[in-house]
Amino acid sequence: MGNSLACFSKKNQTTKIRKKINKNNIPNTRRSSSNGRHIPPPPCISRSTSRKSDRIIYPNSSRIIDHDIDHDYIREQARVAATLLLQHHHQNGTFSQFERSVSLRDPLNCSSRKQKRNYNNNIMPRSSSSRRARSMSDSLLHQGTTNVEDLNQKHFVLVHGGGFGAWCWYKTTTLLKESGYHVDAIDLTGSGAHFFDSNNISTLSQYVKPLTDFLEKFDDDKKVILVGHDIGGACISYVMELYPSKVSAAIFVAAAMLKSGQSTLDMFSVQLGLNNLCQRAQIFRYANGKDQPPTSIDYDKSLIKEVLFNQTPTKDVELASVSMRQVPFGPLTEKLSLSSTNYGSIPRFYVKTQDDFAIPASLQEVMIDSNQPEQVFQIKGSDHSPFLSKPQALHKILVEISNISPKMNLKTI
Repeated sequence: MGNSLACFSKKNQTTKIRKKINKNNIPNTRRSSSNGRHIPPPPCISRSTSRKSDRIIYPNSSRIIDHDIDHDYIREQARVAATLLLQHHHQNGTFSQFERSVSLRDPLNCSSRKQKRNYNNNIMPRSSSSRRARSMSDSLLHQGTTNVEDLNQKHFVLVHGGGFGAWCWYKTTTLLKESGYHVDAIDLTGSGAHFFDSNNISTLSQYVKPLTDFLEKFDDDKKVILVGHDIGGACISYVMELYPSKVSAAIFVAAAMLKSGQSTLDMFSVQLGLNNLCQRAQIFRYANGKDQPPTSIDYDKSLIKEVLFNQTPTKDVELASVSMRQVPFGPLTEKLSLSSTNYGSIPRFYVKTQDDFAIPASLQEVMIDSNQPEQVFQIKGSDHSPFLSKPQALHKILVEISNISPKMNLKTI
């Protein structure tokens, strides 16, 4: 366990000089070579970790928190490491209690703890550094929701935006799974690997059917954390109204966070004149003829980098260019019917993307002001696709939200 936490310590810790046992069981505090020269104890090297964090903004408050060195993130990662080790011991039936720091083990003979206990009960004094390491590991195990059972109960369901698919979450899915969470990324109808013609999707219920099917089969005694991007925000709002008892929280990532009686098209109409680039990149398809409403929207591949991926690595832009599909038009026109007893009972969080040219930050603020969530997070330097351009920052926010107590009224912070 000591090694697991070594990379999270703020200062290098010095290893203890081990006691060498002579034939008369008298402890020695010095180590010697065969020629009698003193040999210093081996050093224990650890790394300090610092991580930049994006600012966090709370609505109805003038506070903006900007952590240059986010110790909360470091502690969270240490908690995850402790949890995964604990889970490993449980699964293998080897768990009794966490061992003391590796720096307290006898480098000359560490074959068994029983042998150590027979050294005339001569227990080595613990240094302040070892006490800090032990207290840190203990506190990490008791903070928040880091025990194995609670971590295993946290289940993220990721819902892509228009034209995207489950593929777009591959970085987020990897990071969350490595942190011990359950994760499912859904392909909506006619998206990603789901085989269906987007021009034949006319209703929102038809579009979100893979998601409703997933929640319908989900255990009644468990809950998920829904994450919606772009028009995926309207999709998770739709299922929040249908399955409020199966959703513990909803996270809108640069997404359509609508009010009851509003459609995604209504929201898009607000940005008319604000973002001509996005409008130029959209190509309307008329599968039923030009005298009928559009059936889908496509993107001009020559403009998608500038509109959707202006901060995204080139290799991910290439992935998107061959993976994106048409956006069904019908679901965009459907007005949502949301109630305070169902949809309104679920905590909502919003993640703003500052360098977004598809849904500009100004439009995101309009949605936030008109339908205030519990808390608003902000990712600096992110385009419309933070799961590709800023995956670590998005991951940090998702983990932080997953650890927020549902009983906590964040609007008062």
